[in-house]
Amino acid sequence: MNKKVTVAICQMKVVADKDINLQKAGEMIKKSAAQGAELVVLPEIFNGPYDSQLFSSFAETYPGKTTDFLANCSRQNQIFIVGGSIAEKDDEGKIYNTSYTFDKEGELVGKHRKIHLFDIDVPGKIKFQESAALSPGNSITIIKYQDLQLGVMICYDVRFPELARAMALEGVTILVIPAAFNTTTGPLHWETTMRSRAIDNQLFVLAASPACNPQAGYQAWGHSMVVDPWGTIISQAGTEEEIIFAELNLPEVDRVRKELPLLKHRRLDIYKLGYKTGL
Repeated sequence: MNKKVTVAICQMKVVADKDINLQKAGEMIKKSAAQGAELVVLPEIFNGPYDSQLFSSFAETYPGKTTDFLANCSRQNQIFIVGGSIAEKDDEGKIYNTSYTFDKEGELVGKHRKIHLFDIDVPGKIKFQESAALSPGNSITIIKYQDLQLGVMICYDVRFPELARAMALEGVTILVIPAAFNTTTGPLHWETTMRSRAIDNQLFVLAASPACNPQAGYQAWGHSMVVDPWGTIISQAGTEEEIIFAELNLPEVDRVRKELPLLKHRRLDIYKLGYKTGL
């Protein structure tokens, strides 16, 4: 893979029919590849509604219908896919919010289970409890493939800056975030949070949201975006269904880190970040 990588984010409208969602995702992936994308990212819970009461009925074991679909799309389109996330059921019956990543040959190269579960209660605006249906993951997910060093996190994970910093310290240059901020938190925090993670860690951020769907019970904010290591938004969607593209110049990470050496200027004699190794 070259030092410049063309990426696409598929901001798709998710409905309550898994087959329709997979068909739509397939169409957008094919279109992305036809327009030169080498890496494509799908939204959080892209194959069904973001609804804690429905996670169980949409959940799949691995391998399953959706992961087979993603592997086939990767292979057929010769494209690297971070497959948003889906509800995954393990052998013990636990359900996770899980992202699967496949290389151009359709081989699974990464799997991230959402670490931080979205349990919030903003009176009069939104109440959601992922923990009512989901179990949390327990691993930092870093994917190294050719010239790419990706860190994958899912939505609420991005609000915990220690996680992004740990990934940066392990060499990550692209942070991929399938997410579904809502119309309460989205206008206030979406752009600020994504740009902050890029600025603090001097890396690219790819944030993939579902499109707005007025018929859905949970209203996604949309506004998928690509942010560069300087914190500049280089591509951004609105609220409707669309594909956004961006070219990532990977050496830009090293350039920014050299010009403004934040990671080197950390005062390890005063503070340190501890996290699990063997990533």
